[in-house]
Amino acid sequence: MTAFSDHSSTSPAGFVGFYRRIMKLPERIPFSLVQLAVRVAVAHVFWQSAQSKLASWPVTLQLFANEYNLPFIDPSIAAPLATAAELTGSVLIFLGLFSRLAALMLLGVVSVIQIFVYPENWAEHLLWVSLLFLMLTRGAGVLSLDYVAARALTASGK
Repeated sequence: MTAFSDHSSTSPAGFVGFYRRIMKLPERIPFSLVQLAVRVAVAHVFWQSAQSKLASWPVTLQLFANEYNLPFIDPSIAAPLATAAELTGSVLIFLGLFSRLAALMLLGVVSVIQIFVYPENWAEHLLWVSLLFLMLTRGAGVLSLDYVAARALTASGK
């Protein structure tokens, strides 16, 4: 053994061991807190969007008619559908109730926005899609009504 041997790879002592312990600290954060943060962030974005549509409905209708130019759907139908999807999706996701279904619905909303309305905002849309995919694939977590309902249904099925 030389004086330059690296004992830190087999021993938790030394700088490398300290670094490894520090890097593992975030693994102690419960994933349910991450899921809750995702839900609150996504719910906030879509709630605010719906609120801005409702705050000035004539302007919203004008935007759908002149700026958004969605194909195959009349603006007078598209505006209430989009607003209802944002309101419903944001509330369900915030509560963690039918969250996977709500995430799927909002993924549809984001897809329409990306493809037909603001394709240049792909980075922002990718952020929303990433959070919605996390919710779709992993669910709302233990701090949700989905979890409470699943526990209640499991208990009643015994």
